[in-house]
Amino acid sequence: MRRRRPITVTVASSVAVLGTAAVGVRTLIARQAAIARRRIGKPLGEQALDADRVWRRKKHAGAPVELLLLGDSIAAGLGAGHRRDTLGARLAKGIARVEGRPVRLRTAAVVGSETSALARQLAAVPEPYRADVAVIVVGGNDVTHRIPASRAAGQLEQVVRDLRDRGIPVVVGTCPDLGTLRAIPQPLRALAARSSRQLAAAQAAAVHRAGGRVVALARAVGPVFAERPDEMFSVDRFHPSALGYRRTADALLPAVLAALEKHRVPANA
Repeated sequence: MRRRRPITVTVASSVAVLGTAAVGVRTLIARQAAIARRRIGKPLGEQALDADRVWRRKKHAGAPVELLLLGDSIAAGLGAGHRRDTLGARLAKGIARVEGRPVRLRTAAVVGSETSALARQLAAVPEPYRADVAVIVVGGNDVTHRIPASRAAGQLEQVVRDLRDRGIPVVVGTCPDLGTLRAIPQPLRALAARSSRQLAAAQAAAVHRAGGRVVALARAVGPVFAERPDEMFSVDRFHPSALGYRRTADALLPAVLAALEKHRVPANA
């Protein structure tokens, strides 16, 4: 018994040290999260600009393409100074330019939404409405609210599957790289970056299983947001600026056009 005592004391001491370290890390992360919230604040409010309308050029005629946006504040366009600069409007104008048809935008996305809200957003769309293509951008709030990636991905998969069962093509922009947010101090920013990458990977797998198309926003636009934060982010240093939304829409547009091509509706229908 006397020989085992030093080992027991050593193990107990190690456990105590690890426990103290863990508490210290949690305290540091909580402190840094509070700092990030103060830095970001809510200078943009909680209501995005209403961009829902038919977007067209004068020469565009015929039945409009029905574009549905689901998701969080990025999908809603928070941070854009004019409705034409929101993500939905940018996508609608891009589709109209290529397809030569008007595009009717319907935004069901809600600022502050986690993935769990997607089903409610879809259920709130009036029953007679049928989209020609749906675009989903979500995930940032799941990371900041520490929602397990597996749970969020499962919720996304169910909504994508529901849309596909209705015959609606779906394009999902996976979780952006939160490591580009300079307002978040280190090491919290590094943890956010890792969590956002993990969620994006889980989202991509889930969307592929459900039959949707994936655009990895962290890879497609993350580098330019990291290199040019003063241009790409709005005044809160969290949501995209007009230019940030333009680059994000440019990254999503090819997949949206490909989805429409596969499920093309005759222009004279």
